[in-house]
Amino acid sequence: MIALVGAALSGSGAAYQGLFRNPLADPYLIGVASGAGLGAVLAMSIQWPYITLGFLAVPLAVFIASLLTIYLVYLFANVGGTVPTTSLILAGVAFSSFATSLTSFLMLRSTGELRRAIGWLLGGVSLLGWNVTLALVPYLLIGLTTLVLNGYALNLLQFGDDQALQMGLNVRRAKFIIIVAASLVTAAAVSFAGIIGFVGLIVPHVVRIWWGVDYRRIIPLSIIGGAGALLLADILARVVVRRRNCRLELSLL
Repeated sequence: MIALVGAALSGSGAAYQGLFRNPLADPYLIGVASGAGLGAVLAMSIQWPYITLGFLAVPLAVFIASLLTIYLVYLFANVGGTVPTTSLILAGVAFSSFATSLTSFLMLRSTGELRRAIGWLLGGVSLLGWNVTLALVPYLLIGLTTLVLNGYALNLLQFGDDQALQMGLNVRRAKFIIIVAASLVTAAAVSFAGIIGFVGLIVPHVVRIWWGVDYRRIIPLSIIGGAGALLLADILARVVVRRRNCRLELSLL
């Protein structure tokens, strides 16, 4: 599960960096994280989903909220049948602020679930088992494969929309496919692991520095690197916590 989440966030992060032509872009740039957080806190503050859906109540609410966020941001950014990159970012920032405000309001009203909500917002894998892991695989397989196949389109988009259009790329179609695929992958990962921020930003940036600017290499290498990076981070965190607990036990003895 941890490796899949790392691969998803790094692959979508690399796609967003190529789409927006900004190495500082991450999978949460257009408000997916804020929308996901709102969906999670909303599900935690309402008790009835747990009765019918059990432990899948929060992931399902997060996934639906993430997809709804992407749809609304894309709808608001649409200007005259086109979706300029600047409008997409501005719409994402505006919706992110709105969703964050609602999330804070719900957390203040639902004090009983406050600790659990904060734990989810900090990120982490709490749902373990092969059933949960296999539920994530189809979304990642479809989304990441689509991003890998659009590596050449991302290369053309680096020249600007007008130049890419002159080189034969259907810019509007390519942007739509990349946004949908990257957002689907991000929504699926966030649904089961919460908001983990550094992987989708750092790993693609490091891959670009070491292996060049060709997105036909950046996307697959970011997927592999993200899986390894998050898995390594989890192992190091477990070792540090275990050593700290051992030291506390020895000090007590």
